[in-house]
Amino acid sequence: MADRVPAQLATDKLAFLLSLIPWLMDHDQVSVADAAAHFGVPEAQIRASVRLIAVSGVPGETSQYQHGDLFDIAWDRFEEHDEIVITNLVAIDDSPRFSGREAAALIAGLQYLSALPENADRAAIDSLLSKLARGSSSAPSLVAVESSAADSALATIRDAVRAGVAVGFDYINARGEHEQRLVDPLRIESVDTDWYLRGWDHSREAVRTFRLDRISHLRATTEPLRRTARDVPLPEKLFEGSSDDLPVTIEMAKGASSLIADYLADDSVTTTVGDRERTTIRVTHYHGLKRLIAGLPGLVTVVEPAEARAIVEQWATAAAARYAR
Repeated sequence: MADRVPAQLATDKLAFLLSLIPWLMDHDQVSVADAAAHFGVPEAQIRASVRLIAVSGVPGETSQYQHGDLFDIAWDRFEEHDEIVITNLVAIDDSPRFSGREAAALIAGLQYLSALPENADRAAIDSLLSKLARGSSSAPSLVAVESSAADSALATIRDAVRAGVAVGFDYINARGEHEQRLVDPLRIESVDTDWYLRGWDHSREAVRTFRLDRISHLRATTEPLRRTARDVPLPEKLFEGSSDDLPVTIEMAKGASSLIADYLADDSVTTTVGDRERTTIRVTHYHGLKRLIAGLPGLVTVVEPAEARAIVEQWATAAAARYAR
């Protein structure tokens, strides 16, 4: 048992140093007091650890420590002003870095994620954005996620999640009917340019999916949340079928099934017809087909029923006529 105590102490000291060094790297200069407060340790421990860092490093090709093989600090500032500034980094700074283009792509993705209600706490995202901007091998390109009409709705939903209250709104369902809804926001998802809110509907007592562009008069209420994202297991599919759904037979280009996966019924059978594939999807209303088919021009065609074909054709004809004018 006695032999294990020093070993444990050494392990704890190493773990602390592995946490301290990256933190100091993220702060160009920091006081001993701030470092001690951040890690919750005595200032004396910080000073001892900094002195240990200054005699640590990686030997060079000669297997001996040469100039530049050890960490170094600004000793005058450390001794006279109790400030820590690392002036030379070894080994830990030699890891592969993202290219400027890779960092820009990650930054754009993080900006997109920061809009989602489940990521209402931006502290971790902002910290990572800052690290990506500083840690790439070259300066990342300036990027920004384009704002959209959904931005104000996303902000309202994010504020409601942070406050722990439900949202209320007017909704136009797929049948064109106006409804009042009270919903606990669970997740925001996008399909191409369309945004959807998945939430616990108070009146239905079940998870429902709502398109943001069919929502109006969105507001945070004073009604406490009944469900959160931790309470409700959400299915992988964005759209869940019901017994009231209407079957529609379509033909699609081979390999396009992944584009309509959310609409495929569990018992859908796909057959080959010439150079295309035929299958059945289910929709809540035939009018819901219009945007789906328009978003996949030339890839998907409605075969039957005739009513569904007519609705899609009329909508497409009306849209084309507006271009002609």
